[in-house]
This record gives sequence, C-alpha cells and structure tokens, in this order.
Amino acid sequence: MRQWLKRFGPGLLVAAAFIGPGTVTTASVAGAGTGYALLWALVFSIFATIVLQEMSARLGIVARLGLGEALRTTFDNRLLTALAILLVITAIGFGTAAFETGNITGAALGLTTIVGLPTQVWALIVGVCAFALLATGRYKLIERVLVALVLTMSVVFIVTALMVRPDIGALVAGLFAPSVPAGAWLTVIALVGTTVVTYNVFLHSAAVQDKWSADEPTGRALGESRMDTIASILLGGLITLAIMVTAAAAFFGRDINIEDAGQMAQQLEPLLGPAAQWFFAIGLFAAGMTSAVTAPLAAAYATTGALGWPADLRSTRFRLVWAIIIIVGTTFALFGHSPVQAILVAQAANGVLLPLIALFLLIVMNRSDLLGAHRNGPVGNVLAAIVLLVATGLGGYTLLGVFGLVNG
Repeated sequence: MRQWLKRFGPGLLVAAAFIGPGTVTTASVAGAGTGYALLWALVFSIFATIVLQEMSARLGIVARLGLGEALRTTFDNRLLTALAILLVITAIGFGTAAFETGNITGAALGLTTIVGLPTQVWALIVGVCAFALLATGRYKLIERVLVALVLTMSVVFIVTALMVRPDIGALVAGLFAPSVPAGAWLTVIALVGTTVVTYNVFLHSAAVQDKWSADEPTGRALGESRMDTIASILLGGLITLAIMVTAAAAFFGRDINIEDAGQMAQQLEPLLGPAAQWFFAIGLFAAGMTSAVTAPLAAAYATTGALGWPADLRSTRFRLVWAIIIIVGTTFALFGHSPVQAILVAQAANGVLLPLIALFLLIVMNRSDLLGAHRNGPVGNVLAAIVLLVATGLGGYTLLGVFGLVNG
C-alpha cells in the first residue's frame, strides 16, 4: 500500500487545491437547488481538468519548466510577453489572495462546529499552520500532509453520501443526460469554475519536477504522472460528486435553502444524527486546510516562474509570495471581513484568465523545441480546443454575470 501511494503526489495536490470550501459550498448549493440535474457539468469539469493538468505535468517533466517560465520564451513580441506575464501575476496573485480568505474561513468553520471556539481563533490557528507547513520548505512533507487531508475528505464525504441513500436512477440520469433547470446556468459555471482552477496549471508543472527528477527515464515518469493525474482528479471529482449527491438526496425539493457548507453540516444532523455534523465539519476543515496551503503555493510558483526567479521552496522571493497570500487571507478571516468586492473582481479576472491560460498552455504544448516528440498530437490538440472553446463561452458568461448583464 505504501509503495502504491508513493507513486502519487502532484495530482493529489491538484485535487487538494480544487476541493476547497468554495467547492464544498458550490456542490452543496447545486445539489440542494437542482438535485441530480447538474452532475453532467461536474463530469465535464473533471474531463477539462484532466486535459489541462496532463499537459501541465508533461511540460514540467519533459521541459523541466513551469508554465510561467515557458511563457517568457514563447512569444517573439516583447510587449505580448510582458502583457502575458503581467496578466498571470496580477490575476493569479490577486485571485489567490482574495480566495485564501474563504479557504481559511472554511477550515475555521469546520473546527468551530467540532470544538466550539470562535471562528476568528480557528482562522488564526489555520493561517499559522498553513504558514508553518510552507515555511519548512520541504516538498515531501507538504505533499504527505495534503495527501492525508485529501484521503480524509474522501472517506468523510463518500461515507456521508452513502448514508443518505441516493436515488441511483436519478444519479445516473444526471451524469449522462445533460439538462439545465431554469435559472441554473450560473450554477453550472460555478461548478466548472470551482473545479477547473487556473492556478493548478502552474502548481502542477512545478510540482512534478520535485516528484520526478531529471534523472528519471522520461517515459516512465510520464506514465506514472498520467496515472497520478487521472486517478487523483477522478478522486477529487468523486468527492465533489459525493457532496452534490448528499445535498440532492437530503434537501432537494424540501424548501431548505442551503447557502454555505457550514449550514449544510447543521442541516444534516436531523437526518443522520449528531455524527453527521462532526463528519461534515471534519471534511470542511480538511477542504479548507488543503486549499489554504495549495493556493499560496501555486501563487508562488506562478509568480516566480513568470518573473524568472528561482522556483525554490526555500528561496526568499518564493517564500515572500506565499507569505503575502497567507497573511492577507488570514487578516481578512481573522477580523471577520468578507472581501466581496475583491472576490467579484477576482471572478471577473478568472473569467478572462481560464481561456487565456488554456490558450497559453496549448501554444506552449505545441513547441517542438521544448517538448520534441512529447508535444501535443492531433488528439491532444482537439481535446484542448474543446476545453478552450467551452471555457471561453463560460468565461464570457461569467463576466456578463459579474457586471449584472445576465441573471443565471
């Protein structure tokens, strides 16, 4: 078992990053409000994530570069290169700082439900723990902690889903018969946006270099990486599926309005007993903690790579980037402020960023000078183009929603 688990790592970091409090809340709201109808959107999200993350991992293993570093040498036009780098730094940096508040608050809410201390106390503890873990500068330790938290989430949410006894027929129909209930388009976009996380592309291409050294045979490293990527993202998708199924089975059609994951934990208690609240709270804590670590880590990889700084966990500049993200997120969470305007701007930025990052990645993955025989083939380009087109459409719709031009 231990030997089998050793093959995994970077992919589970990706899963840890996208299964955060935002995902738990979005999946809870989607299940409670639309039942099983939007499970197909989760299927597409997982497909898109696998396509993008496989390319990202291949870039890191073959070229020994992160996407930020590769962008510096991709465009002949210096102005275009500078704009691309500026966009990456601004959107990734600002976005992760804005959402780090939600990550820390989500973990704190889980702990408050279990222990009962004020959320602000737990927010400070979670922020300090995330800071301390990254301050070790030890990739292996960070990886092991996150793997343990992801496995904890898996057990918690899957067991909870089984306890509510879902309608299997409706579940299968939701997975394979796409439909969008009235007013649910923004929920579809939220499900995709909370799963296909743009900063994961930067995190993954850097993390695989720590997992598989340049001395490893490329073919073997790519094979192990693909297995890690696909299995880990499918596991992350299964966790999200379990949360949606739990909410659908427990609350759909019962006029119970679920607005956040903490409320869902409380609402489950009458159905499943006191243990349900503990179970869900533990899962919420694990989700918040994993994202509280991976978001600043991804921001550091993206920023240092784009600026040409050493992407080394022990370097001062690298530490400075993730430290700023954690400090900002902890400060907002500690004083109980919800950076609503910052998150709205971050959503707008991410609406633009996802298709652009997908486009940048697709361009880089067709560079024969970097990847040689391992560059994208026709099938890879078609799959990436599908993801790019859908991301562009959803990104445009997100922007219209943020500026109040559409209503779901």
